[in-house]
Amino acid sequence: MNRIKIITLSLAVVALSPVYISCTKDVPNVGVVDPGLSNGATVQVFNATVKSASNYIYVDGVPVSGAVLNYGAIFPATAIAFNVSPGSRSFLIKDTTPTTSQVPLTFTQDVAAGKSYSIFTYDTITSVKQVTVTNDIVIPSDTTCRIRFANFIYNATAIPNIDVYSAKRGGTPVFANVASAVVTGFIPFAAGVSDTLFVYATGTTSPLIVKVTVPSLIQTRSYTAACSGSYTGTKAIAIFATY
Repeated sequence: MNRIKIITLSLAVVALSPVYISCTKDVPNVGVVDPGLSNGATVQVFNATVKSASNYIYVDGVPVSGAVLNYGAIFPATAIAFNVSPGSRSFLIKDTTPTTSQVPLTFTQDVAAGKSYSIFTYDTITSVKQVTVTNDIVIPSDTTCRIRFANFIYNATAIPNIDVYSAKRGGTPVFANVASAVVTGFIPFAAGVSDTLFVYATGTTSPLIVKVTVPSLIQTRSYTAACSGSYTGTKAIAIFATY
C-alpha cells in the first residue's frame, strides 16, 4: 500500500493490564470469573477512558473485579469474560481512590442467559461514558478467526472517522469509515499468521496510529481491536480475545 511513511507503535495483546491490589477496603466478596455461556450472560469490560486508573466494577452493588482496571486494560485479564445473572443488572464502574476526580459511571443493562456482551468505557474521567454491545458469537467452520474494530479515540471536538487497512489485504480497507464510539461487527480474518494494520483518517493519507502488528491469532476465536487515546496525543490499539 503506497501511502506515506509509517511510524511504529507498540501493541498490547490480550492480557493488557498489570495486576495491582487496591489500597482501599472497598473490595469484599469478589465475584467469580466464569466464561461459560449457559446459565448466565458473560461480560467483558474494556477501559478506554483517558487517564483513568484504579477502577473497580460492581454488579448490583457487588464488586466483581479483584484487581484495578486501568486505562487501556481489559477485565478480566486472564479469562474471556465474567458471568452475570440474566435480567436487568445495575453496573457501577468507579475509581476507589479517595482523592480521585473521576466521576463514577452508573448504568442499567439488560442481559440474557447464553448471550455475550462487551462494555467499553470512554471519554475522560470527568465525563465517563459507556457503550455496551452484544457479541455476535459465530465459530468459523474453517481455519480462520474473526476480528472487529472499536473506535474510542477521544477528542474534545468532532474528529474524522477512520479507515483500517491490512498489509495482507492490499488497498481495500478492512474496516471503513468507522465513527467515534462505534464497534463494528466481526469479519473473517486469517489465523496462524501475523499481519500489520494501518490506520488513517477516512478518505485521507494522514496517519493516526499505524503499522500495528497483529500477532498470530488462533483459528475459530473472535478478537477485538480497540483503539483508544487522544486524537492529538498518544493513541494505541489493544487486540484481545472476545470469545
